[in-house]
Parts: sequence; C-alpha cells; structure tokens
Amino acid sequence: MGNSGSHVGQSFCSRFLPEEQAEIDRLFDALSSDKNSPNVSSKSFSLKALQNHVGGAVPLEMVTRLYDGMRRVDLTGKAKEPSENVSQEQFTASMSHLLKGNSEEKSLMIMKMISATEGPVKAREVQKFTEDLVGSVVPVLSHRQELRGWTGKEAPGPAPRVQVLAAQLLSEMKLQDGKRFLGPQWLDCDCDRAMIEDWVFRVPHVAIFLSVVIHKGFLVLCSSLDLTTLVPERQGDQGRGFESILDILSVMYINAHLPREQRHCWRLLFSSELHGHSFSQLCGHVTHRGPCVAVLEDHDKHVFGGFASCSWEVKPQFQGDERCFLFSICPSMAVYTHTGYNDHYMYLNHGQQTIPNGLGMGGQHNYFGLWVDVDFGKGHSRAKPTCTTYNSPQLSAQENFQFDKMEVWAVGDPSEEQLAKGNKSILDVDPEAQALLEISGRSRHSEGLREIPDDE
Repeated sequence: MGNSGSHVGQSFCSRFLPEEQAEIDRLFDALSSDKNSPNVSSKSFSLKALQNHVGGAVPLEMVTRLYDGMRRVDLTGKAKEPSENVSQEQFTASMSHLLKGNSEEKSLMIMKMISATEGPVKAREVQKFTEDLVGSVVPVLSHRQELRGWTGKEAPGPAPRVQVLAAQLLSEMKLQDGKRFLGPQWLDCDCDRAMIEDWVFRVPHVAIFLSVVIHKGFLVLCSSLDLTTLVPERQGDQGRGFESILDILSVMYINAHLPREQRHCWRLLFSSELHGHSFSQLCGHVTHRGPCVAVLEDHDKHVFGGFASCSWEVKPQFQGDERCFLFSICPSMAVYTHTGYNDHYMYLNHGQQTIPNGLGMGGQHNYFGLWVDVDFGKGHSRAKPTCTTYNSPQLSAQENFQFDKMEVWAVGDPSEEQLAKGNKSILDVDPEAQALLEISGRSRHSEGLREIPDDE
C-alpha cells in the first residue's frame, strides 16, 4: 500500500487550499510568537507554546504526542535526530498529512507520534497511542461544548470505555501473520509501517478521532469538520435528570454503524428509569416510531442491544431487514450484522397465548440473540455457538439474565405519521392486550396520563 520511505521528502506539497493554508500560517505565527517561550526562534515553536494554545482542551499526553510527531518530520531525509522545536515547514507538512493526507501519510505521522526511532514499533506502543487518542476525544469536545446534549461523564463498569473502545479499534489491526490483535498475548508483536497504514485505511475512527483532536483542540479549520454524523444530537430527555446507560464514546461507536441519514440525532423513546419497569410501557413508547436503538444493562454489568431498522410493530411475524444489527458495549465493543441465514431480524409480540410474548432480535423462538421477556426485567441471549441471524455470541453474562435498566432511542428524523402513531399506547395499538387487561380486572393506569409529545 505504501513504500518503505519514512521521511516526508523534498517533494512535499501542501494539500491545503490557499485560504486553508493562510489559516494554518496564522496558527503557526501565533504559536511561534508565544511570549512564554522567549528562547525559541521566531521560525519555530516549542511544546510549551502548543500547550498554552491548546489550554485544557486536549490531555497533555496527546499534546506531547502531536508535538513530538511534528518535530520528528524530516523534510530533507538527512536529519540524524528530531529537531528541538517545530519549524513552519514541519508544522505545515504534519497538518497536511494528518488532516488531508491518505492512509500512507497518516500512518507516517502516527509512527512518528509513537516512537522517535525508525522501523517497527511494538503492539503495546500502538495500544498506548490508541488509548491516548480515544481518551482525548471526549475532553476536547467537552471543553469546546460540542457534546450536543450528551455528557462527558465516564460510564460505570468493570473497564473504562476509553480502554474498551481502544481495544475494539486495535482488534481490527491485522498482524504480520494475518491474525487479528485480539488480546494481551500480541502486545510484544512488531507492527511495521505497512500494518499501521492498512489499519488506518480500514478503521476510519483512527483518522476521524485525529481530526477531531486537531480541529477542535488547535481551533484550526473547524468549518471543515462536520460533527453532526459523529456525535448525534441528544433529544427527548432534557430537564429530566436522566443518566443514560450509554456514554458518549459508546454512542459514537454505535452511531457509526447506522445508516448515514439516521446518524444526526437520537431521541429518547423509552427508559425503564423514567417510564417504569413495564413491557406495556415499552411497547407503547416504541411502536410505530421509526428506526431505533435498544440498549440494556444486565445485573452483571454487561451492556448490549440492537438496532431496529424499521418501526416496531406488535404482531406475531418477524419484521425488519438486513440493516438491523446486534451490538455489545461492555465488557467489549462489537457490532454483529446479518448473516443471510434467515430473516429473523426483529420480533415484538404481546397478549398471545400460543407463541412467545416479548421483544426479540435474531435467532428463533425461545433461542433469540437478544430477548426481552413480557415479564419485564427478564431476558435471554442464547447463541451456541452464535446467533444464526447475526452471528453474535452470547451478549449477556448469563444465558438467562435479569436487568433493571433498558433504553430505546429513535434515530434520525421522524415522519409526521410516526409522530402521530407514536402517541398511541400499546392498548390502543393492540385491542387484545386491552381486552386481556380488562378480563384480569386490572385498571388502565395510563389512561389520562399520556405524555405530551415532545414535538407539540
């Protein structure tokens, strides 16, 4: 994919448009004239100058990596060691590679951000770089107030989500023998430039996260960064004091796998915390509301769920299409897409006596990849060895699990029809469910207590 050369070379040509180059030059002028770096030439800038410019937006470890990568750029191919400070030529070349470059140019800069020496680096060094990169995304977005309604709070759990997402990105790297980086046993393996280049080419989050850190951390060329499909706007739960199961990194990971036209906003439809532990409440809030993401946390702190590509409907048949998928967030992040083996993408039934009542995705009756029982708070994930529909393993800690927390988020813009239908209760949608409730002698508690739709 690339060549063996590791320096930029004299033939370097900036990829920036004239107006972009002018903004890059202005940033360099500001950095090189930093008054807190009096011993530095006016034609270069120091690490201290870059730290002063960034402020608290980017963690120090990542600022240092970016700075070291820049000063290790060898424009002549003759340098024996990194320069003491960063020159204008080094700065322009680095920004061009990181923001506008191809996978070969980006991998060159990543190698320089990882190590001062030429040649392969250890997988554990790539792991630390990836954790530093992922760990910089939320701080910079939070500092610049770009979280779009989400919070920067770390989600509770056995492992920090930064490490979980970094591990997922690393798992996509192909080692020299073609195997994937899937555990600590690979940490001492060598990673050469070609491997890093292939990784950057196939795993877009690496380049995207670098762009976020530089654009928003350095406050340069910000208009060329579109955050709307990376960080969806959070809607529907403002002012309720509701804390989601999902942290912002998990949202970004799931969101990247949605159809592009549905990535710009998430709207809360159902939360067991807000709406109660009730299957009828779940059905009443999620049916006929368009594509949505369902996520739950079991009693063992495993977090997992699924994307429904179509509106949920209460009926005895399977529904959905090949865009549906299951996912895991904790203890590991992964997305499991359709296999083509069957079309058992989605299932939602209520009030029937001869077939299962509950919400399911993948597999078959009584053997779902993900199942939420009508006895709300119970479910199963039966996959031996994997779910036939999605090729997913067991998502929960126990095959038969219990949970307290479940959320459903609509994604993308709803149609007027979906908004209108979404205001109906499950008892409106399913007359049999209403009849069963009346036969049992139980009152219809939701009557007269309908929520005012968010859009009215």
